[in-house]
Amino acid sequence: MFETIKADIKSVRERDPAVKSDLEVFFLYPSFKAIRAYRRAHKWYLKKHYFIARWISQRALHKTGIEIHPGATIGKGLFIDHGSGVVIGETTEIGDNCTIYQGVTLGGTGKDTGKRHPTLGNNVMVGSGARVLGPFKVGDNSKIAANAVVLSEVPPNSTAVGVPARIVKRDGQKVENYDLDQIHIPDPVSQALCSMLGKIEKLQAQVDELKKQNEDKAE
Repeated sequence: MFETIKADIKSVRERDPAVKSDLEVFFLYPSFKAIRAYRRAHKWYLKKHYFIARWISQRALHKTGIEIHPGATIGKGLFIDHGSGVVIGETTEIGDNCTIYQGVTLGGTGKDTGKRHPTLGNNVMVGSGARVLGPFKVGDNSKIAANAVVLSEVPPNSTAVGVPARIVKRDGQKVENYDLDQIHIPDPVSQALCSMLGKIEKLQAQVDELKKQNEDKAE
């Protein structure tokens, strides 16, 4: 347990330049408090003391805004940056040295039973607001862009962006011709709306032409 706590503190210090000391992480970081509470709750969960486990996790949720189900399996060195709105489901598995930003959901789709939530490999980064939904794996060293919605497996060493998410980079090479700028990711909804507006304008022009022809015939 002590070694795991040291690894969790080290992960925060390595990935957050604002940290000044180990004590600051231990006493003041809500993400560290949430993970520490999870590790206590998980021990009770494994002993089938489910009520106590959920009681611990719910207290941590109210204090930190981070919801980690005690049934989840989390490796060493998880860093939850800021953390508000993070939800980690019961059958989620997270490898070592992963990074999760605020607003992330590691959840289910409601269609699966048993294993319902995703598995993250080692060194995975999930950007703020992303949704990873379903019982599939996100491979080692992969990145999920901010606000992406991931509904299927992500290979190792890959970058996934968009709604639904697409693999745009794998093993250091671009896949297709997508821009990897995570801030200016193309919005598929706005693209679809633009396409629809173009079709509506074309149809309106055809209607106007038919009206004009009918008026000419009436004269």
